[in-house]
Amino acid sequence: MTTASGTATSRAATLHDVAQEAGVSLATASRVLNGSTRRVADAYRERVEAAAAKLGYAANLSAQATARGTSATLALLVADIADPYFSQVAAGAARAADDEGLVMTIGLTERAPEREIQLVRALRGQRPRGIVLAASRAEGAHTPALAETLRAVQATGGRIVTFGEREEGVDSRTVAIDNLGGTRMLAAELAARGYRDALILAAAPGLVTSDDRVDGFTAGFAAAGGRIGRVLRGSLSRDSGYDLMREALAEGVEPGTLVFGLTDVIAFGAMSAVRDAGRSVGSDIAVAGFGDIAAGRDIVPALTTVRAPLDRLGQLAVRAVVDDDWTDPDPLPLEVIVRESTPAR
Repeated sequence: MTTASGTATSRAATLHDVAQEAGVSLATASRVLNGSTRRVADAYRERVEAAAAKLGYAANLSAQATARGTSATLALLVADIADPYFSQVAAGAARAADDEGLVMTIGLTERAPEREIQLVRALRGQRPRGIVLAASRAEGAHTPALAETLRAVQATGGRIVTFGEREEGVDSRTVAIDNLGGTRMLAAELAARGYRDALILAAAPGLVTSDDRVDGFTAGFAAAGGRIGRVLRGSLSRDSGYDLMREALAEGVEPGTLVFGLTDVIAFGAMSAVRDAGRSVGSDIAVAGFGDIAAGRDIVPALTTVRAPLDRLGQLAVRAVVDDDWTDPDPLPLEVIVRESTPAR
């Protein structure tokens, strides 16, 4: 800054300096720069923002967090940001956080409870407005240590949001998609197209999302007269889909068999394995996935899948953090999208 006498000083600009430069009250400057929900006229807002930029003013987030109990931050914990499923969730959440004046950070849990605890403990010191646990949870993965750490976040005003299943011992809010209903619909639609024999490529037993999709597809296919020959288990990755499909092909897969990958990326891996074995996708071995990520529309043949509103799921998670009158909604409905990878039999 430069003082009235023109001499330079290294003192950081204060909120009072910004208000004086903009010609507004201290309260008005505070409302503009400190994330108040009270609306400020555009003309005043522009003056305050211009003054802050001119003076190099930066809000003291630590002081704000101490005064309010929470900071203007939100954390999204996902299993793997490279997975397009989580990327789409994160995109929706980031846009919603920006609309709410929140800064969103992303942490990778790799579905490891110890890693999740470590991240939550680190985040606790930032006094976040909320933490969203977006990674699918394994049965029996609930730990007293994680519950205790999450309750400590809540004690400082932070809210906890989970996808689908609540953390035991924690008064969390939840958002979810209808994994069971969506896979039942997919199975029924494909059975109606003439498929009677199927195999499923899934994650290891105990991962709640995977188990729900296996159960939903199995129930829907059986109800329509179909038969699940095998359920092969690995992980929710493209490479796992490739390896599991190669294993299935080595054991024998009859023409006309339907392969259901629990995610679109598993299905992509399966399609590559089918081609590498000299077989064709669609006319020989049909393949379907789950999620409707963009790449599934561009590959040849285009992938049949279940469209999940992942952007909306991310947006709802942020709404669950900020909404004082929140009520957990029903799981978001899904839509079956039939494409060329499952031609009618």
